[in-house]
Amino acid sequence: MRKLRTGDEVIVIAGKDKGKRGQIDAFVGTKKVVIPNINVAKKHVKANPNAGETGGIIDKAMPLDISNIAIFNAASDKADRVGFKFLEDGKKVRFYKSNNEVIA
Repeated sequence: MRKLRTGDEVIVIAGKDKGKRGQIDAFVGTKKVVIPNINVAKKHVKANPNAGETGGIIDKAMPLDISNIAIFNAASDKADRVGFKFLEDGKKVRFYKSNNEVIA
């Protein structure tokens, strides 16, 4: 079970976009994530007339290493760490380590 999942709200803790928040859009392998509008780079795209695509320079969200982000805890309004625990019914859940609140 991963500590971070697609759709989790995270905050960047290192790099050029430090302090920015966003939701995880996709995982690239096991160590990188893509977050929209964070770690944006200029990408030169070649035109493809058969597909009806125009060429040019576009902005593209590039993968960001998972060590440079942390899950965002809305209750404390800060970055937090994630732990795992079992509920009374035996279900394994993630929780914020700072306040023991279960992550939905």
